[in-house]
Amino acid sequence: MANETVFQRYQGNPIITPSAVPRANSIHNSAIVKEAGGYKGLFRVDEISMEYTLHYGESRDGISWTIQPERIRMENSDPDIYMTDTSYDPRITKLEDVYYITWCNADEHGPCIGLATTRNFKTYRQWENPLPTANRNCVIFPRRINGKYAMLHRPSDRGHTSFGDTFYATSPDLIHWGCHRFVLGPTSGWQSVKTGPGPHPIETPAGWLLFYHGVWMSCNGYVYSMGAALLDLDEPWRVMYRTKDYLLYPTELYERVGDVSNVVFPSAATLENDGRTVRIYYGCADTCISMAEAEVKEVIDFVKTHSY
Repeated sequence: MANETVFQRYQGNPIITPSAVPRANSIHNSAIVKEAGGYKGLFRVDEISMEYTLHYGESRDGISWTIQPERIRMENSDPDIYMTDTSYDPRITKLEDVYYITWCNADEHGPCIGLATTRNFKTYRQWENPLPTANRNCVIFPRRINGKYAMLHRPSDRGHTSFGDTFYATSPDLIHWGCHRFVLGPTSGWQSVKTGPGPHPIETPAGWLLFYHGVWMSCNGYVYSMGAALLDLDEPWRVMYRTKDYLLYPTELYERVGDVSNVVFPSAATLENDGRTVRIYYGCADTCISMAEAEVKEVIDFVKTHSY
């Protein structure tokens, strides 16, 4: 296929289309984790009412999915803490024996990050929103760093955000977040307008492997692509390497044509083949979901040798 670097697209892409859920206008930008015996996920479903809802799904192989037609519901006794009807772009991180879910929990004040936890994907406890409006992308690290929870997030605005820098933050209790540190922002070429974190960082001996989206402005509008960076293990706001060349760019028809054209949006990653292979799940043109795979070693070598 066109423009492939170390990642190879799945020949059967897209793997999930709107036909998977009744009332779906599109299904994209979703969160997936791999567990013993199969895969679980929370899927962004844009309904025919244009409400954005999150739905639970399961798969034995990570390719053929069964997604529940009903949206998930959150539990919290505080009426001021709730999931809005504009909930989208979830991420999932497993830390110890708990799944941490973040998503854009937008309301009339703009995009805001929601936070929830679950142990079984049957009941979900919603926490206080960890960050103020406006913020659009957030992902939790898969282990505590220096004894604290850690996240990557991207401040936004109330519109379609013509800027985007990625920041690091920590918390002792999932409620009070601070010590914000700049991680990376736009540079040139395919990532010259904005950036944002994708799946949770993957810990490797070479550093935290972070996949992220970058955006540039063509004469026809925004174009979203995927790159990667290696972050210091102890101080993850310190970028050791980041790709000057993209890893995936929207060239296939299903990536170019849809509700929002020219979008490759990485939002989930799983390790396959005893950790030797990384599988990326990504939203395509804000319409469907596809996947691509690469050897972890080759990705790390690519990041190091195609870096600024």
